[in-house]
Amino acid sequence: MVQYNPLQSLPTEDDLPDSDDTPVDNELQVLIPSLLRSILALLWADRMDWFFGVNMGVYYEVGQPAIVPDGFLSLGVPRQKRENGRRSYVIWQEQVVPQLVLECVSQTYGGEYDNKIAKYANIGALYYIIYNPDYGRRDQHDSFEVYRLVNGHYLRQSGNPVWMPELALGIGVEQGTFESWTQNWLYWYDLHGQRLPTPDTIIARERQRAEQERQRAEQERQRAEQERQLREDLLNRLREKGIDLDDL
Repeated sequence: MVQYNPLQSLPTEDDLPDSDDTPVDNELQVLIPSLLRSILALLWADRMDWFFGVNMGVYYEVGQPAIVPDGFLSLGVPRQKRENGRRSYVIWQEQVVPQLVLECVSQTYGGEYDNKIAKYANIGALYYIIYNPDYGRRDQHDSFEVYRLVNGHYLRQSGNPVWMPELALGIGVEQGTFESWTQNWLYWYDLHGQRLPTPDTIIARERQRAEQERQRAEQERQRAEQERQLREDLLNRLREKGIDLDDL
């Protein structure tokens, strides 16, 4: 675990670059962590003690360049910081090491299984997730791997999803739809292995509820119209027989 001296004069996020200027290989490296963040925004809408960064520099040691995970989760920090948000995540400012980091392996190998895993262990990130749906055979790894830090070393966790009690979250991979794109995505899960709702799920439910309400209103309108027509037919038949209800 990296130790920080709070008495030392340290640079702030305003003094440091906000990224490593390395472009992502494909849009999924942004969409996958963005989906995870959007689910948390629904789940923890009333909580202000968490932050999920996407492709944001994490500074862990003075004088060293930032490491930039595709996504990371920190609990116990302000969700919103400063008017324009964080420029980067500076551990000696935040005083909280991200509890979870995510790397999505791309065509250009980024050291996810060697250099980065060593850095994250040194930083002290409790969970390290590697998502490698396209290049697992090349790297001789599974497409979805979760590691937990134990005595300074990462141990592979089994299962899909994997429950993380310290975070009260599970994480796993499953086919679904996000931004009209159907494929395998990473999702959060509850203790019972149930996938937590996504924005698309909520929107679909609301559309279904609105359609059901529209159908119910249409059925009620048709019922009222039928009743009106039956009453009108009855009055006409009575009038044909010389009976006018207005005279009664």
